[in-house]
Amino acid sequence: MHTDPRLSWIHRRLFTGALLASLFALLSACATAPGPDACPAGTCPPAGAEPDPFIADLYDKRRWAPGRKLKELGIDPVRYASEAQIPVSAAEAKILGPTPEEARQSMAAKIWMIENARHTIDAVYYIFRPDLSGQAFMAALCEAIKRGVDVRLMVDGAGSLSTSDLALNWLQLCEAEAGWMVSADGVPTDRRARVEVVIFNALTDLSASPNRRSHDKLLLTDAAFPGQALMMTGGRNIALDYYGFTADGELDPGAYQDSEILFRSLPDEDGDLGEVSQTYFSLLFLFRGNKRLSKREPTDRVLEVFRKHREDAYRALRDLRRMPIMQPHFREMDQWMNEGFIAADALLAHNMANLDNRGVVRNVAENFERNPNSILYVLNRIGENPTGEEDTDIVSPYLFLARYEDRDGKLILDEAEAIRAYLDEHPRASFELITNSVLTSDNIFAQAVIDFDTAPRLLLPPELQEQWLALKHDEEATAELVHSEAWQAAVNQPRIAVWQSGGLDSSKIGGDTVYGKLHAKFWLENEIGFVGTDNFDYRSRLYNSEMGYFFRAPLLVQALREDVDLLKSKSVRWGTPEWLELRQRAGAMDGMKGASVRNQRPLYRTLRTTGLQWLF
Repeated sequence: MHTDPRLSWIHRRLFTGALLASLFALLSACATAPGPDACPAGTCPPAGAEPDPFIADLYDKRRWAPGRKLKELGIDPVRYASEAQIPVSAAEAKILGPTPEEARQSMAAKIWMIENARHTIDAVYYIFRPDLSGQAFMAALCEAIKRGVDVRLMVDGAGSLSTSDLALNWLQLCEAEAGWMVSADGVPTDRRARVEVVIFNALTDLSASPNRRSHDKLLLTDAAFPGQALMMTGGRNIALDYYGFTADGELDPGAYQDSEILFRSLPDEDGDLGEVSQTYFSLLFLFRGNKRLSKREPTDRVLEVFRKHREDAYRALRDLRRMPIMQPHFREMDQWMNEGFIAADALLAHNMANLDNRGVVRNVAENFERNPNSILYVLNRIGENPTGEEDTDIVSPYLFLARYEDRDGKLILDEAEAIRAYLDEHPRASFELITNSVLTSDNIFAQAVIDFDTAPRLLLPPELQEQWLALKHDEEATAELVHSEAWQAAVNQPRIAVWQSGGLDSSKIGGDTVYGKLHAKFWLENEIGFVGTDNFDYRSRLYNSEMGYFFRAPLLVQALREDVDLLKSKSVRWGTPEWLELRQRAGAMDGMKGASVRNQRPLYRTLRTTGLQWLF
């Protein structure tokens, strides 16, 4: 399958080997597991349980260790993640795209993955809300623990700030009833399942940086077992807004339009994608700023709160399964999870090194070279052998085209200029970006950068960029600039386009169509693609931990190109009369939305002048 020269450089069966083996050896050396002869009454392994070396080793590798212990042992998870040589893995995959039906499938698939896990579950999400989706997710985790599945759950300290520790930590009630892990052959072992709940870079830790977040969204089941491992990532968090229905079981047409990829590992594969993914999770799990929720004996009052959360969670899971809108997806999930997978060569990439980078704006080049596993580093390596016929599509809610200068103010990278130059040199190549509009964006700061920096720099010559920024909002649709031949030629180029979601029939401006907020993040080029959590904005590039999978699979790319066509059909092209009218109608709206549109220019100038654009 490895015939594309732009992927040949990553066709290396070099596993993470010595680095990660030494890390886990150090952790295991300080870990003690209870023996079957030293357990309190009622907590001993069941009759017929047998010690299993593989499960015992896996159990130790999954153990939580506080940052101070890692420091004492000389372990730096971020460095390990950056230096690891990640292999390309053969796997199978399918796409969960932006349609409401696929959003509901995603919810059903997550519950199915948890309910069908036999050994382990790892989950990390930037936003985790205890609404219907979060509560149902946790009820399924509780049942998994009770049947002997070892569980690790991690949520970001800022993204999930509204979720209380008690709303997560009630899972320790399930650990009190935990079952015993089973071997690969299904035989009970002497290792009892645990649950470890971790807050990533907890804001209650004074040493944590509120600016370094885990934007990861990853669900892994049975990751250490080739042929059984499942991995799902993409843009969807654990919050009902991402799944296309309400808590009452009604359609939610305004939900996020998102995308995910689901991988299934293959048996007997070296460099198995499940093991690679679990290793990544383990390193993120051990980041020094993380806080594990306490497992101390809770008070009677806390126990009462725990039990209330558990009752609510189990009720949510029952309600979710009974909803008419969800019943077909649950009923068909066994079949859905066992058909339609497409063979793919896959490579995990991540931005974990961002968590330790210093001087992120001025030291871009140095930081870039420090992490050859980063998403942009891999993208650049793929681009080192262009064919000159690339059809590149990028879907992102907040994409910025980077422009970096060194300490002396010398320009070292201008992505917009590089794209334009490449297209000039290769007349058979094309580039399209799909992003949010002022109607659908949930981030007014990022949208200001997109409308007055990303799109103008990509489409317009410098003099038109300045004229566009100099206009007043109410002049946009009538200005001589937007009716000039130069403007029309720039915004209607046949091989370069910026599309923004929404339309003049939007219900927000008097129409009858509801457009959801775009939240999907993927990149496509011919037969190669990427799906992950990275928005390709400055925050994703410079500050956040992000992850995703590159893959070579023509049929997967074809499926995602169909999603591109769908999203374009619900979008307007930047700079066209329709787009200008949409902006005028949006600016005439009452409230914050209208005001944010009318004041985009001063907002963008402020971001640019103060340097705050780097934070959005």
